[in-house]
Amino acid sequence: MIDINLLKSEAEKIGVELNSTALENFDKLAEMLVDWNSRINLTAITEPTEIVYKHFADSLTALAAVDVPQGASFIDVGTGGGFPGLPILVARPDLKGVLLDSTQKKLMYVDYCLNKLNLNDSGRTLHMRAEEAGIKVQLRNRFDFSFSRAVANLRELSEYCLPLTKVGGTFVALKGTKAQEEIAEAKEAIKILGGEIQEVKQFFLGDMGVRYLVIIKKVSPTPPKYPRASAKIAKEPLGIVKK
Repeated sequence: MIDINLLKSEAEKIGVELNSTALENFDKLAEMLVDWNSRINLTAITEPTEIVYKHFADSLTALAAVDVPQGASFIDVGTGGGFPGLPILVARPDLKGVLLDSTQKKLMYVDYCLNKLNLNDSGRTLHMRAEEAGIKVQLRNRFDFSFSRAVANLRELSEYCLPLTKVGGTFVALKGTKAQEEIAEAKEAIKILGGEIQEVKQFFLGDMGVRYLVIIKKVSPTPPKYPRASAKIAKEPLGIVKK
């Protein structure tokens, strides 16, 4: 289905090694994505080369951006059709991942993929809104890493992801061309939530252009009142001084 040599080469360019099992599983994952997408709306990206760049290599930048130790835990917030969580687990089945989304249909597909790729011991899905997960005792402050490729702006994403990240852990946001603008708007909110921006890394992904990864260290506990309800997060952005 996909050109696995292209994927191997693009992954190597960003610093991620893929073995033969991983490459075979990426090919299977592409087939399952296209097949399921004909029945439920997972993605507008179904052309093989676009899948390599815009789904697989793009998701793998999360592993390239930070040093993820053997056996580390992560949560993928707003995983949708399994990105970046599924590619992360295909490349690194030693990790323990929770792929969270509020849309059950999409998680049915993600569960199917985890099963077919023999990744049930590595990953599981969680059907829940991010702001609900953030107040659950068994999830709050639990994960070594939180990843998100969701379309929400960085300020909102930080309120969803930092409560789930343990102190000393890292939140990695995969962002597009407006990354610097979003960082400027989110700085105060990140500080309030116990985070500190460490670095912003750039990766060039062929015709897709530049992907920015914002790396945020969790340096202190998130205050108990966060995350707030999603309506309040949208209506009263954190860190904005009211005039």
